Amino acid sequence: MRVFLCEKPSQGKDIARVLGARQRGNGCYSGSGITVTWCIGHLVEAAPPETYGEQYKQWSIEQLPILPERWRIEVKAKTAAQFKIVKQFVAQAGELVIATDADREGEMIAREIIDLCGYRGPIQRLWLSALNDASIRKALTQLKPGGETLPLYFSALARSRADWLIGMNLSRLFTVLGRRSGYQGVLSVGRVQTPTLKLVVDRDREIARFVSVPYWTIDVTLSHAGQSFAASWMPPDGTTDAAGRCLQQPVAQQAADRIRAGRESKVLSVETERVREAAPLPFDLGTLQEVCSRQLGLDVQETLDIAQSLYETHKATTYPRSDSGYLPESMLAEVPTVLDALLATDPGLRPLIDRLDRTQRSRVWNDSKITAHHGIIPTLEPANLSAMSEKELAVYALIRAHYLAQFLPHHEFDRTLVMLDCAGQSLQAVGKRVIVPGWHLALPGKGQDAADDEPAQRSQILPPLDTGARCGVQQVELKALKTLPPKPYTQGELIKAMKGVAKLVTDPRLKQKLKETTGIGTEATRAGIINGLLARGYLVKKGRAIRASDAAFTLIDAVPAAITDPGTTAIWEQALDMIEAGQMTLDTFINKQSAWVAQLVQQYRGTVLSIKLPEGPACPVCGAATRQRNGKNGAFWSCSRYPDCKGTLPAESSTGRRRASRQRRAAPKAS
Repeated sequence: MRVFLCEKPSQGKDIARVLGARQRGNGCYSGSGITVTWCIGHLVEAAPPETYGEQYKQWSIEQLPILPERWRIEVKAKTAAQFKIVKQFVAQAGELVIATDADREGEMIAREIIDLCGYRGPIQRLWLSALNDASIRKALTQLKPGGETLPLYFSALARSRADWLIGMNLSRLFTVLGRRSGYQGVLSVGRVQTPTLKLVVDRDREIARFVSVPYWTIDVTLSHAGQSFAASWMPPDGTTDAAGRCLQQPVAQQAADRIRAGRESKVLSVETERVREAAPLPFDLGTLQEVCSRQLGLDVQETLDIAQSLYETHKATTYPRSDSGYLPESMLAEVPTVLDALLATDPGLRPLIDRLDRTQRSRVWNDSKITAHHGIIPTLEPANLSAMSEKELAVYALIRAHYLAQFLPHHEFDRTLVMLDCAGQSLQAVGKRVIVPGWHLALPGKGQDAADDEPAQRSQILPPLDTGARCGVQQVELKALKTLPPKPYTQGELIKAMKGVAKLVTDPRLKQKLKETTGIGTEATRAGIINGLLARGYLVKKGRAIRASDAAFTLIDAVPAAITDPGTTAIWEQALDMIEAGQMTLDTFINKQSAWVAQLVQQYRGTVLSIKLPEGPACPVCGAATRQRNGKNGAFWSCSRYPDCKGTLPAESSTGRRRASRQRRAAPKAS
């Protein structure tokens, strides 16, 4: 019997339909010597520390480090019934086809079960980028030998075990050290979550320390040949900060007075540059999450869920967890089919599709840029828009637009820079005139990823101007402004920061590695990392922004720099890539990780953490300070003299806590 092992029921149903296995059974579909069964995500998981010994049930530094000699996995209680079904079919299989998601994690989901069930027969790999029927049929004719993707499993297993070693050992270590210092919460440490958390903590501290500085600008409205246009005053050298802002109010005031009195300005120079912008690439998941956060106000997990639904439920777009926006050259042959499917899906696209050059080869077609997956694009078959929710339609429209943009010309415009003199004061005007709309027809008014609309002055159309021309002064406005602190992260901006974390690393080799691996975390895991930090209370939502909690500052100040440093993550990612390429063994990597964790435990086991505890209101019994503690019903304030004094207050009595919170946010990292 040939058994197809899928990742989830919906995936199994789609593959079974194409295979003709239409007989529904308990946890499977079958027909003509084929059985399609499925996992429900991970059916098994790494065993917790107490599985390796009773002594690990209690969190104690004396029991650290915990370094398993023989790693154990156990069946998840929630999905034990489905595991039993899968195990039964694997035992009967004469040939097994892995049909889980085509990535590192999907490989691990299948291989862990195969190993646990002791299967030793032939294995093939179904590598899918879309779940529409045409894509499934094509992939079934191109099955890979099982050995070709086996290194993905070793790499995923290495990541999983490294995360376990770091999470289980260092979370226990620093939690126990924290309790010695009076901190009652759990200090959860993770390979990716901790450096991610530090990004937010650092940003919040930067905001807290920010001191606003006043500066002055002058906006001038000029006219020439009956047309008005905007210009800006250029402050003289020695009166500005590094960003070119004038910090001297008397200088700005004098300049404004002179410009008003001058009444006329003279054009000193006119420079025009023709700019050609290539179409933005199709989306990778991270960029899609950034754009949907900014344009649609979606959380990163919500965007991932919608992209997964478009792929899995609606069959409208390709595999979402991609880290590449490029497309393989082999897919050029599918362009007419995809465009015809889009037109059948939405006849309103006819005017735009008629303008496309279906033979155009944009920069997107590049085999050398493809990783495990290509960019997220529409599939080969029509979709049902009426079945999509409003948010699904919005995300689908973005994905579709970025694909259609590949078949439109470059966006071309003339950028003109005009320098003028008015009563001895320098003015600058910037203009933009669109020559060829190009791909903006598919994404009207948007740039590479719709990051920022240009300031009004930079998108204005200037009148015809030549050197020596005279322009009348219509209006002069002196503005008193203040520098603004950095903005708190939104979820989309945090994803972007995780991808671009290389700029924070000084070692050139590690910096390059982080660029190659697109930062810390993966496209598939970043949303989960952020959600985990929110669930643990380390991050807090405030509108669209996310801020670090008191516990986050405590954790980042407590753990060693090696844990919060993204450069450490770069070293691990490099090792995982080497395992995937067959250049390092799983055992070698885990042995190095175990030694490093053991060294950290030994180095920090006697440390006294410098934890600044939040100060609460006075004890209602003795008047001493109170400390926040956690009980059965959550947080509360307890007398610092406990157990000698047992005075308590509910957590709502938080005046002192808020004051201490503000102090700690601005404080430097504890030594």
